[in-house]
Amino acid sequence: MSFTTDLIKRIYHSPLANIFPTSVRQLQNDLKDCRTVLDLGCGPSSPLEYVTTVEYSVGVEAYLPYVEKSKEKKIHSEYIAKNIQELEFPPKSFDAVILIGVLEHIERDEGMKVLSLCEKWARKKVIVTTPNGFIPQKSLDGNPLQVHLSGWKVDELRGLNYKVRGMCGFKFLRHEVDSDGMGDDLLVTMRYRPRFFWFVISVLTVPVSFIFPKWAFDLYCLKRI
Repeated sequence: MSFTTDLIKRIYHSPLANIFPTSVRQLQNDLKDCRTVLDLGCGPSSPLEYVTTVEYSVGVEAYLPYVEKSKEKKIHSEYIAKNIQELEFPPKSFDAVILIGVLEHIERDEGMKVLSLCEKWARKKVIVTTPNGFIPQKSLDGNPLQVHLSGWKVDELRGLNYKVRGMCGFKFLRHEVDSDGMGDDLLVTMRYRPRFFWFVISVLTVPVSFIFPKWAFDLYCLKRI
C-alpha cells in the first residue's frame, strides 16, 4: 500500500472526517439497533469490520480466496461459501441484511429475487449499496463474479421503498476500476489525474451528492421492514 493510499484510508476512518457522509459511518449509525447481521457477498474486506455494535454476523461469499482473506481479518462470526441464490434461512433470521456492492454483479431479474430474499430474512432493515446506474467493470482479482451485470437508479430503488442517499461525491468525477484488482484503494475509481487532487475535489462534493443522490457515483439504500 502506497503512502498516499494509506494516508487517505486513515483519514477516511478518522473522527475528523465525520462531517463527510460515508458508507461506513452510515452503517455504524443504521446498525446501532441491530445485534445480528447477514452480510451477503461480503468480499475480502467488508465495512462491517468497523461496526462494533454488531454481536454476531454471517459473511456469505462465493469466491473462496475472498472468504480466506476475510477470515484472516476475523470480520465475521461465521462464514458460508455459497452463491446467494443457494442460501436458505428461516424468515426474520437476522436483525439486518446487507448487500454492500453486490447488486450490480447480478442480472436484474435475479437481483429483484435477491432483494426479496433480503426482506424475507431481515427483522428490522435491509441495507444496499450499489453504483448509481450501470458502471462497467471487468473481472478483478481473478474473480469472474466481479463483472458488473446490472445498473440500478435512484427512482427505481425509491419505488421499492428504499430511502436513498448519495455516496462518493459527484458521479462524473469517477469511472469504472481501471486496474486488475480493487483492494482498499479509494483512488482506484478516480477519472482524472492526478488522482489525489481529484479525490479531494470529489470529497468536497460528498455533502451535496448525499442529499441529491441522482448526482452521486454510489448509492446507499435503507429499507425498514
